[in-house]
Amino acid sequence: MDMLRTSSLVPLRKKQKVIQESHSLSKHEIKFSEVVLFIMERKMGRSRRTFLMDLGRRKGFRIENELRDSVTHVVAENNSCSEVLAWLQTKTLGDFSRLHLLNISWFTDCMEAGKPIKIENKHRLTQRPCCGSGPSPRPQQTNASAVVKISQYACQRRTTLQNYNGIFTDAFEILAENYEFNANKGPCLAFRRAASVLKSLPFTIVRMNDVQGLPCLGDEIKGVIEEIIEDGKSSKVVDVLNDEKYKSFKLLTSIFGVGLKTSEKWFEMGFQTLEYIKADKSLKLTKMQTAGLLYYEDLITPVSKAEAEAISLVVKDTVWTFLPDALVTLAGGFRRGKKMGHDVDLLITCPRPGEERKVLHNIIKQWKKQDLLIYYDIIESTLDEAELPSRRVDAFDHFQKSFAIFKLYKQRLDASISEEYQESDKMEAKNWKAIRIDLVIIPFDQYAYGLLGWTGSRQFERDLRRYANHEKRMMLDNHALYDKTKGIFLKAISEEDIFAHLGLEYLEPWERNA
Repeated sequence: MDMLRTSSLVPLRKKQKVIQESHSLSKHEIKFSEVVLFIMERKMGRSRRTFLMDLGRRKGFRIENELRDSVTHVVAENNSCSEVLAWLQTKTLGDFSRLHLLNISWFTDCMEAGKPIKIENKHRLTQRPCCGSGPSPRPQQTNASAVVKISQYACQRRTTLQNYNGIFTDAFEILAENYEFNANKGPCLAFRRAASVLKSLPFTIVRMNDVQGLPCLGDEIKGVIEEIIEDGKSSKVVDVLNDEKYKSFKLLTSIFGVGLKTSEKWFEMGFQTLEYIKADKSLKLTKMQTAGLLYYEDLITPVSKAEAEAISLVVKDTVWTFLPDALVTLAGGFRRGKKMGHDVDLLITCPRPGEERKVLHNIIKQWKKQDLLIYYDIIESTLDEAELPSRRVDAFDHFQKSFAIFKLYKQRLDASISEEYQESDKMEAKNWKAIRIDLVIIPFDQYAYGLLGWTGSRQFERDLRRYANHEKRMMLDNHALYDKTKGIFLKAISEEDIFAHLGLEYLEPWERNA
């Protein structure tokens, strides 16, 4: 956009050159150089054409801004073959009989497949009836969502990290977050459910017909989708990103130990930046918040998979000192296949009942001696007084756990990672990085349920519990599964057992990124 604005200040000849060269400046890798596309703006509109061109380039297609001899495929929308031919005759082009003249359905099918597909008759432009000719069949428009039946429950959808609809789901997440900041739970959940549905789709949405029949898409959500398709962005999202309250809450909630209530209080007091908070000595901070501010830059820096695995090894070495037969599992987003995360979740159990109860205090005691902890808080188990399973979909569990800030020394990482740290001025000043970790102690007989719950994602777990309640008359949480019809608790030694109890096809952890 900056390039186009600047081009208005230069002579016409230079302006045309800038437009022609914009393709060569594309940041996207060309994967299918043998296919060169030109998308007609006629009857489509500039904003939609720009959106489709950008989408195709992100998929690896070569798309020209202007019609030139290198073009092999011309894509049009709401145009007949005769109309496109008439338009081509006005262009100073060589033999255009070699061109494939295609309707938009071929392009959308290519976007769904992620590669150029075979051209079928339904993809070719057709003649409109004229001069006594018989009626030509209307090009068949394929609705990708009609091909795949999408469940309203994330636990019945395979959702990998490959998101074909990031432009929409990113917008939904921002709007959901804003509703959450304003304590408007209904729309917040609605946008998160919609984002979850779109993340699971095996195709890219390029027109409104593609969302027909999809669950969890209300009128407001469809309005956002339509605006993004037409304009490439949502005006609602732009308004949110420019809103002072949203920006302040986004900053404040990124501080370790600061939740929505504290953010609301600080915002009303005028504390909208870190500088204000650090400068006001009268503001009483908790130990967690003090640590969160002191090591803010480290804690907002994403945690890599290598860092998470390095911490996991430290935890295993420490735990096995006290419980040689203990099981330590890296959970959360890293178990779902993510390469980066915000913190590290580690689950600890032991096959000997009751032996796991003292291990957390022993871990903390040893780490304090080794100067591995910046902050820690131990929350004792409340299992003895808990009513299981909880009736609330978003209920917290009752496990003993610790929320801590761990010192990860760079010598614990492999040489390649250490070199990356050495490039940072900050890491030259200190030889460790502050990383948030959660240690969760789980009784062995509840481990399958705890592992399922702590693996996530959040929306997957929420829908799994809704499914159990609404479809199976069961109650599920991180501790147990209760069959309300039979009046019994269902035992499980693995996640597969839980899926089987619920009559669900088992989904691998990397298929739960809802």
